[in-house]
Amino acid sequence: MTGRALSFTAPRTVSVRPQSVPEPDPEEVRVRTVASAISAGTEGLLYRGEAPADLPADEELESLGGDLSFPIQYGYAAVGEVTVVGDAVDDDWCGRTVFAYTPHESHFLARPTDLLPVPDGVSAREATLFANLETAVTFVLDGEPLLGERAAVFGQGTVGLLTTALLARSSLETLVTFEPYAKRRRLSERFGADRSVDPRDCDHREVVRDVAGDRTDLTYELSGDPDALNDAISTTGFDGRVLVGSWYGTKPTTLELGGRFHRDRIEVRSTQVSTIDPRLSGRWSRERRHELTWDWLERLDVSSLLTHEIPLADAADAYELLEERPDEAVQVLLTYQ
Repeated sequence: MTGRALSFTAPRTVSVRPQSVPEPDPEEVRVRTVASAISAGTEGLLYRGEAPADLPADEELESLGGDLSFPIQYGYAAVGEVTVVGDAVDDDWCGRTVFAYTPHESHFLARPTDLLPVPDGVSAREATLFANLETAVTFVLDGEPLLGERAAVFGQGTVGLLTTALLARSSLETLVTFEPYAKRRRLSERFGADRSVDPRDCDHREVVRDVAGDRTDLTYELSGDPDALNDAISTTGFDGRVLVGSWYGTKPTTLELGGRFHRDRIEVRSTQVSTIDPRLSGRWSRERRHELTWDWLERLDVSSLLTHEIPLADAADAYELLEERPDEAVQVLLTYQ
């Protein structure tokens, strides 16, 4: 049996190549992939050649070894069916639908401890959003929205929209989002934003004052655009906090810190899903975060985010769509027949 795997081989070049389908070791299972979600932010950097080549792919995930230099297999949101179990694995695993942080490929091996069984109330397609929603859960845990606070989110891609959905169900007083594409702005307001605005056509501070009455207490920069970080800082009030969930790769950013930033004691810090904030790690584990993410994946109506399904063989079309016509797409899935 022959499988297929996607590789980034050069800037703006992906290939789908045949690969052998291995037999599992006694403590492994083999999974046949049903669908995998493209991470438009991180994989967009890889696709454009804007990721730092010498950076480890992911120090927390065994499935993503090596660095980010070409050629590279990447991806971390695959859902499939366990088809073969090793001799030391309980037969009950066979036939289960599971989520795995693994690259885009038609078949893969994994230890059961590295797989997350998909709950009955979540479809295989919806389950591909697990990693994105886990990231959004982490952003909200790190941001600690308080009762009555005002918040803004820059960027309404999949992760931004899921972050908006969670924030809208918190105790915030007002929530405004900034997003250049109309389809995503409509989804943002459907998910609970009080207002979603095109950042190219507005004074960000005036918009926040109009919607929230004052500057924000909590601001997220999730757009992937380094220039948006200055806008995020400018909308944030005294002693406010700006959380940067974007990864800019090799794209530089220049910050204007000579004005209000210094006197207003604005805090700027990173937030990222690979680890848990040390302030929370005494009470929060990855397992607890997983449970919360599955719970919210069942509670939220995420099907509207799944705008395109493209066969793995046509993966180049998927990345061209995200790069050249991002106004048409939100979450693109690769499918496997």
